[in-house]
Amino acid sequence: MSNYYIWVPIVIGVLAIGFAIILATSVLRKDSGTPAMQKVANAIFQGAMAFLNRQYRTIATLSIAAAIVVAAVLFLFSKGTDAERLTLAWHTAIAFIIGALCSGLSGYIGMYVAVKSNSRTASAATRGLGEALIVSLRGGAVSGFLVVALSLLGVSILFTAYDGLSNPQAAPALIIGFGFGASFVALFAQLGGGIYTKAADVGADLVGKVEANIPEDDPRNPAVIADLVGDNVGDCAGRGADLFESTAAENIGAMLLGATLFIATKSASWILLPLIMSSFGLLASSIGLLSVRKSAVIEPDKAAGRDPGDIAMSQLTKGYWLTCFLAAIGIFVGTYLLLRDTNAQGAAGIAPWIWYGLAGLVGIVLSIVFVYITQYYTSGTWRPVREIASSSLTGPATTIITGISVGFECVALPVLAISAALGLSFFLGSQVTFPADAGLPTAINPGGIYGTAVATMGMLMSCAYVLAMDTFGPITDNAGGITEMSNQPEAVRDVTDALDSVGNTTKALTKGYGIGSAALAAFLLFSAYLDVLFSYKNNQDVYRVDLSNIAVFIAALLGLTLIFFFSSLAIRAVSRAAQNMIEEVRRQFRENPKIMAENAEDRVDPDYARCVDISTRGALRAMILPGIVAVLTPIAVGTILGPQAGAGLLMVGTMGGIVMALFLNNGGGAWDNAKKYIEAGYLRVNEKGEVVDSHDPNGIVLGKKSEAHKASVVGDTVGDPFKDTAGPSLHVLIKLLSTITLVLAPLFVYLHP
Repeated sequence: MSNYYIWVPIVIGVLAIGFAIILATSVLRKDSGTPAMQKVANAIFQGAMAFLNRQYRTIATLSIAAAIVVAAVLFLFSKGTDAERLTLAWHTAIAFIIGALCSGLSGYIGMYVAVKSNSRTASAATRGLGEALIVSLRGGAVSGFLVVALSLLGVSILFTAYDGLSNPQAAPALIIGFGFGASFVALFAQLGGGIYTKAADVGADLVGKVEANIPEDDPRNPAVIADLVGDNVGDCAGRGADLFESTAAENIGAMLLGATLFIATKSASWILLPLIMSSFGLLASSIGLLSVRKSAVIEPDKAAGRDPGDIAMSQLTKGYWLTCFLAAIGIFVGTYLLLRDTNAQGAAGIAPWIWYGLAGLVGIVLSIVFVYITQYYTSGTWRPVREIASSSLTGPATTIITGISVGFECVALPVLAISAALGLSFFLGSQVTFPADAGLPTAINPGGIYGTAVATMGMLMSCAYVLAMDTFGPITDNAGGITEMSNQPEAVRDVTDALDSVGNTTKALTKGYGIGSAALAAFLLFSAYLDVLFSYKNNQDVYRVDLSNIAVFIAALLGLTLIFFFSSLAIRAVSRAAQNMIEEVRRQFRENPKIMAENAEDRVDPDYARCVDISTRGALRAMILPGIVAVLTPIAVGTILGPQAGAGLLMVGTMGGIVMALFLNNGGGAWDNAKKYIEAGYLRVNEKGEVVDSHDPNGIVLGKKSEAHKASVVGDTVGDPFKDTAGPSLHVLIKLLSTITLVLAPLFVYLHP
């Protein structure tokens, strides 16, 4: 009976794609603004699509080569008959190509709609906050729903096509390539987009704000179009690919663990539950999105002094809470439908579906906790950001030192939350037992491990809504740039500024959500790798990864080192590309003084295209080396030192990646918002130069163009490659390590039987 449930994710996936098409159509029908708005928007669109076309041609070439190599390796070095090895090779290669294609497609279409949404949001801002909020959120939702729907459909259809209904135990191992392909594309998409956007951003900020004393998004800045393009290729396409591979890899990892429980129960329900939970998450996210309505937004002129950003954020928060509430209901519905008739037993007379429903609820709670922890460290309301802003009074050096200390501090609470969630979900899952003669490995607690898998899927159920909020950020950022460059009235800029500030918060929250889901999935994917080794070796010793073994110790050390070396390469790539951008902006200012002419009639437009080209070439060249290092390191360790050493690299590298990504994401976000805190006029001092309350009417405001602001801009530029290049790329790297080792486990076992 459980086999019929495979149609649930397929049908809901198709409906979600239809929903995304409806959202895209409704946004694209909106007015695209004045001719001046359209001129700026077209320049952004052309730059974004030119970069994405060149980037994806490079990624496509690398992906095809990787698929051929994977197929050849699995055919030559896996165990079994020629027919079995051929089946494994071509199934994995096709899954890899489909995963890569779906990942690229979801990012590409999502970014296309996002770029087309920016001028429509700017136009809507002339008519009010409510309409601008709806246009930007629904434009971002296209990416969110496409990402989750294509991931869900890809896994579900491959599972069915690979005889999952007749042989459910074997099918998940054949679709691991889908997750590998998604991770492979996501790594290069996130790296390339992150390098592009931060090279442009750093160049625009340091020369424009600090040296030339002109506002952000000023049309006189040659790098401003490249900066606006970068918001899309980094935050839209890159993040879309990131969360696509998150949902794909974690669905497949949970299905692999479910295949182990299939041995005990002969029920495919354990394999299908992750897909059902993802399906219900899409339904919950769609209702949450539709709950954000224009009519519910109080316009600023009627809000009795309320900040318009707070008004908009309250609507997004309402939609998120509704999504989480409905997802919680969906968890218990899903576990009841699929797990109520298995021959597993729950402790204390409580049915297994209830224990696993509670484990899924832990994942939802963790997602909420991560959102608030991230908000604490990256919002100007709380101590960390205000501390960095205050330190800017004594210059860039203390701004950087304080920001680094905040970054190190912000690791503690998330790790405690992850640890608590893993421990609690494992405990809840371990309350479910299976027949003693079921053939399950006794060296582990399969029920407990499956509990962590259900918790991971619970956290990912709100993925579509969260990604909508994330893509909302660059859309509103671009809308603000368009209103600035097209000389719109101050009231319009007030609306786009308010939405931009909300977008900065939602982007920071999404980074926290991304690394939280990756961290929770780390144990899931590590356990799935050990299960795959057990299926090949049929030896329970594979579940003991002994750090006193010299090969395992060396591999673990290499895994931790990989995290630091990869981060170094990513940040260095931004630095080199930014140097070229800074030199170009300075050259244009120096050689063409009319760009900065006092009278608007005497001014000439800078050469925006030259800066776009510098960012494009720099990003495409620089993304190759860190990507290749990330791919080859686990392969080299597994082939030279063996599968157990591969487990050591996976375990310690994942832990190091989680901690480093938390440091980079939250530290960079805190620097960014410290700058915005000053720009908003909240940093105030008394006559002695001492910091006073941000609303003290007698305080002296240190806002834009102050020395404190210049110091905060330097801190922000240091944090830019942290939070938008290296940090998000580590999300992908963590899961790439897992998918590579899962796919190539047959090679490692063949070489080290």
